[in-house]
Amino acid sequence: MKEILLSPVFIWLAFMIIFIAAEIITVGLTGIWFAGGALTALLAALAGFSPVLQSVLFFAVSFVLLFFTRPFALKYVKPHNIKTNYEDVIGREVQVTRRIDNRAETGTAVCNGLEWTARSIDDGIVIEAGESAFVEEIKGVKLYVRLKKEI
Repeated sequence: MKEILLSPVFIWLAFMIIFIAAEIITVGLTGIWFAGGALTALLAALAGFSPVLQSVLFFAVSFVLLFFTRPFALKYVKPHNIKTNYEDVIGREVQVTRRIDNRAETGTAVCNGLEWTARSIDDGIVIEAGESAFVEEIKGVKLYVRLKKEI
């Protein structure tokens, strides 16, 4: 029984199942290509080819599938990547709700009804609460703004 379980056919079958399970869990379009390589090696084992040739076929087929077909599959499987809405905030006008002072590390601003931690794009400029500013960039979860009067 032990020899049957350690036969190349069952080893390649186990690898194929592991790669398919990994693909199902991650959905990254990576494991499926190795499952294809394992299937090729499994077929080679059933045909009686040597373990060395089975391994070479596994790596060759996996490489070809991964590097030559994955880009096309990604294009058609995930064609409509939706950008996150933070990119839409850049360039927008915001209302400062708490004094922005980089040296004191204080400041908040409201954009699209959401309150953000805010900092001035220029460390020397303090922006008072109630003033308007424009978002220049976002770093992490902080808006970096420029006073509306500066523009």
